[in-house]
Amino acid sequence: MSASGPASCPWPSGPAPVSDRRDTVGVIVVTFNSAKVIGGLLESLGPALKGLDWHVTVADNDSTDATIDVVESLLPRARVIRTGRNGGYAFGINAAAAAMPECTSVLVLNPDVRLAAGAGAQLVDVLHRRRGIVVPVVTMADGSPEYTLRREPTVLRALADAVLGAERAGRVPLFGEIVTDAAVYERESTSDWAVGSALLVDRACWDAVAPWDESFFMYSEETDFALRARDAGFATTLAPAASAVHIGGDSRVAVWLWRLLVLNRVRLYRRRHNRVATAFFWAAVLLREAIRAARGGVPNRAATRALLRPRALRETPGPPVASRPALNASA
Repeated sequence: MSASGPASCPWPSGPAPVSDRRDTVGVIVVTFNSAKVIGGLLESLGPALKGLDWHVTVADNDSTDATIDVVESLLPRARVIRTGRNGGYAFGINAAAAAMPECTSVLVLNPDVRLAAGAGAQLVDVLHRRRGIVVPVVTMADGSPEYTLRREPTVLRALADAVLGAERAGRVPLFGEIVTDAAVYERESTSDWAVGSALLVDRACWDAVAPWDESFFMYSEETDFALRARDAGFATTLAPAASAVHIGGDSRVAVWLWRLLVLNRVRLYRRRHNRVATAFFWAAVLLREAIRAARGGVPNRAATRALLRPRALRETPGPPVASRPALNASA
């Protein structure tokens, strides 16, 4: 696919690329009933990736809406992989990567992300100097910042989150997992991991760390990938000149999704630490959820019950049999 994209998609011109080097970016998008949001992402790719060679592979996790029709209409040359089941986010990434043509870097995007014009060239420019993973500055649909940089989960950070709240705890690196210092997002900063809505990964890092761990279904798979990348000598770096909007980046979440997010935090920590440390981490996470549940948080109540059931941490994560309404997590 050329940098200008197919003629059927009316993409405006973006700014000149930062680097004159030619790179081939393999874009991966995982979809599941994403017909309402995928069009905006596809329309943003042309100006965002101007000056680069790129191609798109969409892994569709058995959508029942018009997702595939929208993709094929707006981006006819996109490679669409019908996975046949909703196996989760990492499952879709791995399916797309297995079918993707050759590339020098891989750009993983949520379908509800919109890249700004020139963002791709800015990401690639940083990737030329920094080995590993590069992420843009992300804002929510209302223009408020989404603090996507993260520090490695620790018992102390989980406890501070429970007592102080994530935003206040994030002001002190020792206490906060979420990096909430606005100044950090104005410079080329590194972190232990970053939220996986938009990640550019160089080929060396991808080859060293992939595949993504499909056992998480959703949430913590990007944490696991970035921490394993860090263990292998790669960094996660913010490109301050690259920006994106995450229209789904708000506080509303289905009860079962919040439950899964919380359980996967403990599952991931358990994989990287001994039983004693894991027990303290579990207790800190339980305290957090119990405090929010006492304040009326319905998703937190479900997470608390799950944490108190040892079997829940051993169950295979996945979607519920029936869909459930979205609720404010008040997290």
